[in-house]
Amino acid sequence: MDSAEAASVPIMLREVDAGNWRACAALEVKDEQREFVMPVSYYLALCHYGDGWHPLAVCKGDAVVGFVMWAIDPSDNSGWLGGLTIDHRNQRRGFGRGAVSALLHHLREERGCTSAALSYLAAIVAPGRCTRHWGSRRPVSWRRTSWWLGGRCEACPPCARC
Repeated sequence: MDSAEAASVPIMLREVDAGNWRACAALEVKDEQREFVMPVSYYLALCHYGDGWHPLAVCKGDAVVGFVMWAIDPSDNSGWLGGLTIDHRNQRRGFGRGAVSALLHHLREERGCTSAALSYLAAIVAPGRCTRHWGSRRPVSWRRTSWWLGGRCEACPPCARC
């Protein structure tokens, strides 16, 4: 998929199921990112055996280009994003930004979350650059950024429900 084609097809988040889990597990990051990102198979096990995480395939058309998982903290109804992985062959095309935008929209509109957070290592600069796009607050620590999702949906372009 070239850059022009990638821009014209919206990102879709799909539940991980029997038909796409292998494509998710086969996703690979760049060699220099491996020390910061666990294999998707680890995240899938965490979703299955851990407490509260839900896996999603990041899709562009029919192709699985990435993975992300989400959870809701029942103590304050805040959303959490984790395990964001975009395959190395599809990085730097806006797929990560599109996945986070779609997931923030889902957490606000479908799950009623009023805030969301993404934790990442300070050594990884891409999340810090991208989170400014969604109007994130100053990170609580060097490893976490959060968004207030009240009022108009900040996670997506204006839509019918915002």
